[in-house]
Amino acid sequence: MNAVPPLAEGYEISADSARIDVARVHHWLSTDAYWALGRERERQERAIAGSLNFGVYDSASGEQVAYARVVTDLAEFAWLCDVYVDPAARGKGLGTALVAAVRDHLRAHGLRRILLATHDAHGVYRQVGFEALEKPDQWMALIFAKPGPA
Repeated sequence: MNAVPPLAEGYEISADSARIDVARVHHWLSTDAYWALGRERERQERAIAGSLNFGVYDSASGEQVAYARVVTDLAEFAWLCDVYVDPAARGKGLGTALVAAVRDHLRAHGLRRILLATHDAHGVYRQVGFEALEKPDQWMALIFAKPGPA
């Protein structure tokens, strides 16, 4: 696993769900994230309510600049999803630092695995230790709806 650079100066990461800017997260994901385009606000609110939520915040203004959520039992398994960095804050390593913070938070609970799916950010996740599935043929999914608005 490669060493992850520290969080850029002037930013902080929090796992306090009360700090999440729900309107901002919904806007980011429903208008700019390929996996959540068109996601309804109520669905996003339910997703946030049922998950561990992490945000990256500008230390000076308190403005949220990145988001990630985790679906987990905090014993065996976690699914990392909805990782997003505001376009204006990209290029500062915030996404990598956020994913590393999530990894470290979950590691403390003794989980056996954290899974995720990505179309285009493999390099970010490899930096914090994620690998392709060794035996992807052993994994299955039950999909209730065709891809589209989540």
